[in-house]
Amino acid sequence: MNLTEIEARMAEIGDELQKRGIDISEEEIGAFEKEIENLKEERAAQIRAHEKRGNMLKTIAEGLEGSPIKSFRSKNTENESEDKFSTLEYRKAFKEFVTRGVPLPTEYRANEVTMTTDVSAIIPTTILNRIIEKLETVGNILALVTRTNYKGGVQIPVSTAKPVATWVAEGTNADTQKKVLGSISFSYHKLSCLVSITLETETMTLSAFESTLQQNVQEAMIRAIEEAIINGTGTGQPKGILAETPPTGQAVTGTPSYATLIAAESALPSAYDNSAVWCMNKKTFLSFIGAVDSAGQPIARVNAGIDGKPERNLLGRKVILSDRLSGNAGSGETYAFLFNFKDYVLNTNFSIRIENFRDNYTDDYIKKGITLVDGKVVDTNSLVTLSLSES
Repeated sequence: MNLTEIEARMAEIGDELQKRGIDISEEEIGAFEKEIENLKEERAAQIRAHEKRGNMLKTIAEGLEGSPIKSFRSKNTENESEDKFSTLEYRKAFKEFVTRGVPLPTEYRANEVTMTTDVSAIIPTTILNRIIEKLETVGNILALVTRTNYKGGVQIPVSTAKPVATWVAEGTNADTQKKVLGSISFSYHKLSCLVSITLETETMTLSAFESTLQQNVQEAMIRAIEEAIINGTGTGQPKGILAETPPTGQAVTGTPSYATLIAAESALPSAYDNSAVWCMNKKTFLSFIGAVDSAGQPIARVNAGIDGKPERNLLGRKVILSDRLSGNAGSGETYAFLFNFKDYVLNTNFSIRIENFRDNYTDDYIKKGITLVDGKVVDTNSLVTLSLSES
C-alpha cells in the first residue's frame, strides 16, 4: 500500500468506528488497533524510504552542477509533519470514541459531502403521470349525424315524388295519383383497432400509459368513422357525403370568394335553408376572412358563444371545421360543402367495445376495439359542394 492508500484505510477505520459506536465488540476494537499499528509502521517505513531517496537525489544533484537534475525537487524531500494518528491526542480521542461513542474530532476524519451524482443509481427520475400527445379534432362530426342502433340490416323508405294538387272545374275530379316509395338499405362493416404490448411493458409502465392507450384506441375508431362519414367509398366502409352526387345545379365551382358563397347559397333549396351548415377546413375558412360583400362588410365572422367558445359563420350560416377536408384542394376537388348532417344516418349494430385479452403464446397483452357500422346519406337535397374548376 502507498501512503495515500494507508491514509484512506485509516480514515475508513475511523468512519467504521464512528458509525457503529458502542455496538462494537472488544475483539473488533483490538483488531482495529492492531491494524492501525501495522499501518503506522508501514507508513513510517515508506516515509523513511522516501527521505532516503530524496537525500540521495539531492547529493547527486549537488555533484552535478548545472545539470537539470539539480532543479529536481521531490515533494517527499520536505520534512513530513508529525503523524497525527500516532499522537497522544488521537489515542485519547480514539479511546473516548470506542468506550463512550464520542465522535472523533474533524481533523481525524475525512470530510466528504455526498452529492446527487454519487447516488444517481438509487434516486429515481420523477415522471409526471401524464402523457402529452398532439391534439386532433375528433368527435365534432359524429355528434351531428343521425345515430341508430338496429341489430339487423336497416331499410329507410324514401319517397321520390309527392302528390300534386290541381285546380278542377265544378262537377269534376282530379286524376288519382300513386305514392312511389323506394328504400335505402344498410349493411354491416366491421371496424377494428388492435394494439399489442408486451408483458414487461404492461407490468412496468405507469397508469398514464394504460389510460392513454385506451383513449388512443377509442379516438382512432372515432377518427375512422368520421373520415368515412365525409370521404367513405361505400365499399367495405360507410358511404361518405362527398361520394354522393349533388342534385342538378348544386355542384358549384370557384375559388373561396364572396361570389362563390352567393352562388352556393343560391343553389341551396329554401326548404333546407334553416338546417344546412357549412363544413370546411380551418385554412379554407380563414381564406374567407378577408372577403367582403357589396357593402364592404366582412362575410366571415367569429363570435363568442354563450359558453365562451368561438362560433364561426359565413353570411350568418354556421361553419363546422373538419380536417377531413383539404385546405389545399386541387383541380376539381371539393374543399367545402353545405349539408344538413341530420340527413346522414349512421347505424351501429355493435357499439364500440374495448376488450383486453392476453396472447398465451407470446404473453403479450392486446387491447382491442371493435364495432359494426354502416352509414349513408338519406337525403341529398341539402348537399351543395364547392370545388375548384377543372383546368
